[in-house]
Amino acid sequence: MADHTSINNIYNYYLTTYAQKSDTKFDTHKKSELRGVYNSIVKMNKEAPLFIVDKSQETKEYAVGLKENARALHNTIASLGGLSDDDLLSKKVAFSSDDSLASVNYIGDESDTSKVPSFEISVQRLAGPQINAGRMIPSEMSNLPADTYSFDIGINGLNYEFQYNVGENDTNIAVQEKLARLISNAGIGLDASVERDGNGNSALVIQSQNVGTAGNGRLFTVSDEHTSKTSGSVGFFGIDNVIREAQNSQFTINGVEREASGNSFTVEKMYEVTLNRVSRDEDDKANIDLKADLESMASNISRLVDGYNGFIETADSYMANHPKSGRLVREMYGLASLHEEDLESAGLHLKEDGHIELDRGKLMEAVYREDIGKSIDGIKSFAGSVLRKANQVALNPMEYADRTVVAYKNPGHNYASPYVTSAYTGMMFNGYC
Repeated sequence: MADHTSINNIYNYYLTTYAQKSDTKFDTHKKSELRGVYNSIVKMNKEAPLFIVDKSQETKEYAVGLKENARALHNTIASLGGLSDDDLLSKKVAFSSDDSLASVNYIGDESDTSKVPSFEISVQRLAGPQINAGRMIPSEMSNLPADTYSFDIGINGLNYEFQYNVGENDTNIAVQEKLARLISNAGIGLDASVERDGNGNSALVIQSQNVGTAGNGRLFTVSDEHTSKTSGSVGFFGIDNVIREAQNSQFTINGVEREASGNSFTVEKMYEVTLNRVSRDEDDKANIDLKADLESMASNISRLVDGYNGFIETADSYMANHPKSGRLVREMYGLASLHEEDLESAGLHLKEDGHIELDRGKLMEAVYREDIGKSIDGIKSFAGSVLRKANQVALNPMEYADRTVVAYKNPGHNYASPYVTSAYTGMMFNGYC
């Protein structure tokens, strides 16, 4: 049993420390999608010339950064309704009458919104973290004897031992600050800091990053009863003193009291609600509902522009050290210019540097015009072109890196090699694809 527990602890440590963390649901894939990526790599490299690339760390970071930027743009477009021509920019958008109280995203089925409920929400309490606060002790005195100390912190079902040395001349606040850095930099879900009272005293404070109890009691514990080095520092600093237990959020939906272990939760598997503050009085409420289709379309177009401009800005930032990124900016500008008339009619002005400037007032006016359908089709076509370019960049960012061609293959007389797909495949697709 001991060996099993040790292995489990090691596995969890490496999983939480080094594993790739997916940002969105679009970073998971079906087998057919993975097969499609593989086939695209094989097809791309079948006719690709042989070339030598700069293997410097800077170039590697540039290539991976370019791919990640393209992947982020792909995910932005995918989140606006889907990736097919019919689904582009069709995402329903939820709204809150008071975002400062509760903000909302629609996560339900896009095909049938006839049964999506609206509701009223008020907030009585936000979910909070657990806070341990040590006792105030004289900052500039040296009360802890010189020695090697250790203590244990239990969190998320795991135990972590912290060891540190105290020198002859180390003041109390110097040791407190050392422990604050040690705990905060450990990456175990805790933040630590030192607080002063203005009278020459200081205390070590530890706070959990997670909130809510979820029925599990305390989120973390601090002890040195069974530690490997000298004990006594926990009692001296008082960091096992819990001054605030973790608490769940409390709110009402249409007058019915509810509770959640966090400040973000789902309602009817259709809305993702985030609580931002407590209601000032019983009349301080927010109404949650879906926007009309045209208003949703305007919101989606606005997010598309933000994603496109973010992609351009990142490519621009590489230009000083990687001039070929300028080619990517020009290609994106060329895509946008093909749809410039439709973009302009909806309040989207294409600038010479490749960015798109959004006139929100003109956009809202445009979505209610009777002839907006043609412009919307043009904007959807633009979104589809941008999506295809993002996929191309994500598949082969080395196209925009400095490289020297060594030899061209004989066109039309090459065979795909399933075992030699690409020298960069591992770098490009490890972790999430």
